[in-house]
Formats: sequence, C-alpha cells, structure tokens
Amino acid sequence: MKEGFRVCVVARQPLFRDGVVLALNSQIDIEVVGHGSTIEDAIRLSEERTPDIVVIDAGAFCPSMEAVETLLQQNTKLGILLLADTAEEEHVYTALKRGVRGYILKGASSAELLQAVAVLGQGQSFISPSLAAKLLIRSGPLQYVEVKASSPNLPHLTPRERQILSILVQGRSNKEIGNTLDLSEKTIKHHLTNILQKLRVRNRVEAALMMSKYVPQHQTLS
Repeated sequence: MKEGFRVCVVARQPLFRDGVVLALNSQIDIEVVGHGSTIEDAIRLSEERTPDIVVIDAGAFCPSMEAVETLLQQNTKLGILLLADTAEEEHVYTALKRGVRGYILKGASSAELLQAVAVLGQGQSFISPSLAAKLLIRSGPLQYVEVKASSPNLPHLTPRERQILSILVQGRSNKEIGNTLDLSEKTIKHHLTNILQKLRVRNRVEAALMMSKYVPQHQTLS
C-alpha cells in the first residue's frame, strides 16, 4: 500500500475519471482509495474511505453546492478540489466560501493536477495561477476594505498584517505597500509570508481572492 495522500475521485464521464485516476496513481505518494460519478458517491466515499482529498467534477454539484458542507461536516480537514469546465467568477467565489480549497480547469495539465493535490495535502489552498489572475482582472481592483480582527472565518492577524492585507487586495506591489506604510520591501515581504501562511494560501492572488469573499458586494468592484 502506498504511503501519502488518500484521494477519491468523482467525475461524471468515465473516460475523464479514468484519466484523473491514472494520473494520480502515477505518483508514489498518492493512493486513489475510491471513485464514483455523483455527489452522493463523494459523500459515501468520504465517510467509508476517509480520504485526505476528494477530487470532484464541479458539474456533480449542480444545481447547488450545499453538499460541500456535508462533506466538511464528515471531515473538517478534508481537502476538496474542484475540476471545472469554465472559469465562472461567481462559481469560484461560491466554492471558496463554502470551504472548497482547490479549483482548477479540466483542461489543466496532469502536472497542475498533481501540484494541486500535493498543495491540498499539506493543508493549503490551490487555485490555478492563470485562473486566479483572470478572475482578478475581470473583477477589477478591490476598493480599500479594513480587515478587522473579527472578520469571519479568518485566522488571527496582527494589526500590521491586517493593514498590509487591506492594501494588498487593491493589487498593490510590495514596494507600493511599503511606500504607503513607510516600511521597507523586505519588511513587507516578511509580513506577507506570515499572512499567506495564516490564510493557508500560496500567493497574494489567492489571498486577494479569499478576501473578496468577505467584502460586501457594493465594495467589491471599483
């Protein structure tokens, strides 16, 4: 038996599902412990096979994503990776708000799929870099929003970290943030590293996307 991440795969099309399973099984540290075609299969497999990660065809959640909550109630540490046909902004935001930690397109390479699984297996989040960038460009820069200590579903951040995050979501560079706060780029980079670790995301783009979930709709677009 392999040692590493236990993964279940749920996808409607057998040929596509078989391809995902094949790609995952090619890695020595990934063990596919079950597969199915419906969201009901995902819930059953999650309970019976106790996977670390469930890779799910986003179409299986139609018409809603309420089943995400059921999956996470069974296992709060479960990493859910969605494979989507298209990058619909509202769908991505809804998925993240529900608790999904990974989102990539079905057209992604096997290397990106394996990277996403590895990142989720470490308890972090993964959004395809190209997808995340397109979403931010489509949405436009966020207006200034104060990141309060009481912000829901966010880990504890220091006052300085909340201040930096408030400016980061505007799409500012480390140098621009430093100029605004009269701090060096090196200091900003240090704080940003801590912020990303606390938010459990890989980069500033994912941090901005995560923050956009908590900004009131009238504040989200410039």
